[in-house]
Amino acid sequence: YEINNALHLAQCDDIIAKLPAGVDTMLGTKGVYLSGGERQRIAIARAILKDSPIVILDEATAFADPENEALVQKAFTQIGKNKTVIMIAHRLSTVKDADIIYVLQNGRVSERGTHNELVAKEETQDNYRHMWNEYQKSIAWKVV
Repeated sequence: YEINNALHLAQCDDIIAKLPAGVDTMLGTKGVYLSGGERQRIAIARAILKDSPIVILDEATAFADPENEALVQKAFTQIGKNKTVIMIAHRLSTVKDADIIYVLQNGRVSERGTHNELVAKEETQDNYRHMWNEYQKSIAWKVV
């Protein structure tokens, strides 16, 4: 029950459904291969099972396609309940809902606050608001 619940919370139902032996399928070198985003969601399920009070996620959506990124982000809400989550990310969409965001430049904290607090600041060439505005422009791009 615990394994299936963790897989469900980590948005892995679709992954398990397509595996030949479900949760008993061997993954990896001598088994089935998963995409980067699918591996991330399985890793989140493992973190949910471990039930550690502190979870560190380093570029957890780096290898996720847009569909998997959305699912991984949904899974973050489950992993973060009643835990301290430290999330290292370059994708601003990944940290947008964090309780507090620390912006690092040259190894130092240059800004901190919630997403709304940081985007409310006056825009400069290298602050969070500027990065957020550039990110918003980039997601509007269309390939024709």
